[in-house]
Amino acid sequence: MACSSGTSGGKQKIFPSTAEELDRKLFFYGVQALVRNMHLHADQESKRGMGMRLTLTFPVEHTPSGLHVQAATTAYYCSSQFRDQEVGGFDRCTSPMEAILCPDAEQSMYCQLLCGLLHRDSVDHVGTSFANSLVRAIKFLQHNWEEMCSDIRTGSLSGRITHAPLRDAVILRYLRGPDPALADEVASECAAKPWDGIVARLWPRARCALTIVTGSMAQYIPILRSYCGGRLPIVSPCYASTECAAGVNLRPLDPPGRASYALLPNIAYFEFAEIQPRDEETPTVDGDGDPGEMKLVDLADVEIGRSYELVVTTFAGLYRYRVGDLLTVTGFYNATPLFLFSGRHDVILSIDHEKISEEELLRAISKAIELHLGPLGYMLSGSTAIADISKLPGHYVLFWELTNARSNHVVGDIPDQTVMENCCSTVEECFDQMYCKIRQRANITALEIRVLERGAFDALMDFFVSSGASAGQYKTPTAIRSKEAMMVLEERVVARFFSKEIPRGSLYDDYVKK
Repeated sequence: MACSSGTSGGKQKIFPSTAEELDRKLFFYGVQALVRNMHLHADQESKRGMGMRLTLTFPVEHTPSGLHVQAATTAYYCSSQFRDQEVGGFDRCTSPMEAILCPDAEQSMYCQLLCGLLHRDSVDHVGTSFANSLVRAIKFLQHNWEEMCSDIRTGSLSGRITHAPLRDAVILRYLRGPDPALADEVASECAAKPWDGIVARLWPRARCALTIVTGSMAQYIPILRSYCGGRLPIVSPCYASTECAAGVNLRPLDPPGRASYALLPNIAYFEFAEIQPRDEETPTVDGDGDPGEMKLVDLADVEIGRSYELVVTTFAGLYRYRVGDLLTVTGFYNATPLFLFSGRHDVILSIDHEKISEEELLRAISKAIELHLGPLGYMLSGSTAIADISKLPGHYVLFWELTNARSNHVVGDIPDQTVMENCCSTVEECFDQMYCKIRQRANITALEIRVLERGAFDALMDFFVSSGASAGQYKTPTAIRSKEAMMVLEERVVARFFSKEIPRGSLYDDYVKK
C-alpha cells in the first residue's frame, strides 16, 4: 500500500500499489530525464555530470494483515528499479544509497550535502522532490557548512554520524583523504554574505535546480530564485501524486510559475470533470459529486483555457477516483494538451458563506508580498492559514515566517507595523466579493497575520513527520485543520498584525478582468 503525506487533505490515505507500478515509475522518471537532458545538456552529451538530489526515505509499516505500507517515493527508492538502473545513464546521483536509506533524517541530510560538496565540480543539477524541501536543505547547509568543511579538510567524518552503514560508505567511498583546497573553496563561498546565488556558487556546473514549485509550492519561488541567483533556472519537472505519477514538463525552461505538464496516457486512464466559472449559477462539480454523475471528458477532448478536476483510473485498482487537483489547459505540445496545476478543488478556508480556494489564497499572498515586502527585501520561507472561530465572529489567520535577503536570509527585524497591516489589507482585497460582503456585514472580522520565529515551519514539518507523514513527500499545507499543528506554530508567534480597512474587493475585480 502507498501512503500519502496527509498534508493536502488533513489526514493520510493509503492506496493499492503493485510491483508493475514501479516499472511505470521508472518509465516516468526516464521521460523526465530525457526531456531535461534534451533542453539542458544537448551541448554536453559526453560530459554529463551527476545530480545532487536530496532524498529521504522512512521505515516500512504494516497493515494488520501484513501488507507493507510506505510512502510512494520510499517504495521507489528502495526498489531494484532505482538501485539497479540509472534511467538510461541520465540520472546518476551523488548520494550513496546508504544515505538515502538511512532512517535518521538529519544524518542522511548531512551526508548527502557533504557528498554533494565533495562532487561539486561534477554536479549538473541540484534538486529535491518539493521546493520546501530544497529551502530546508539550504538552511541546514547554512547551519552546518563549517562542520562539513572540517570533514573535507581533515578527510574524516563528523562524530554526529553514528549510523554504521552510512558512516562506512561515506568514509570508504567519498572521503578519500584530506582536501584542504576544496574545503577552502567551499568555506569561501559559504562565508560570503548574503547567500544570494549560493547554489550556483557552490555547484558551478549546475544547469538547473530541479524541484516541484507548482500549487502550494509556488510560495517558495522567490526565495529559491534568491538562492539560485540569476543564471540558474528553477525547473519544475513533473506533476505527480500518491495516486499516480501523471505529468511531465515538456518545456522545462519556461518560468516556474507557468510550468505546464503533459499527462502520460500509459500511466493511467485520465478523465476530467469540468469546472464552471464562478459567475455561472450551477457548478458542474461539487464537493459531494459522484464521478458517475459528473460531466467527464477524455484527455483528447479538453479545451484550452478551461479548468478541470482530475479523475483517474489506475492499473493498481483505483476506479474513477477524484484526485482533488484542479488543472487548467494552457496549450498544446503538438496534439498533446498541457495542464497547469492550479491547486486543490477542496475549499480550504470558510467561516460563513464565503469559500476561499487554495488558488485564491496563494494569489492573494503573492500579491501582498509583491507590493509590500518584496521591495524591502523580505521573502516568505513558510506560510499557512487557518479559519479561527475560537471567538465569534471568526476571522482568517495567516502564519508567516519571513527572511530578509539583505540580512543573509536570517529572520531578524520584523517589518514595520504599517507594512504588515497593508499586507493584511491586500490579502483581503484579493478575496472575492462574497468574502468582502460578509466582512462588511461584520460576520467575519479583520484578517490577521502572525509572524513566526525562525525555524517554525521546520518544527511544523517535524510534527507531521512524527505523526506518520513522509519527509520526502511532505508539502507545507496551504491551510491547517489540526489543533495540534496550529499549536506548533502558535508557540512560535513573535508578532501579530490586523487589517485596518474593510475590503472592497478591487484587486479581485482586477484579477477577474485579466
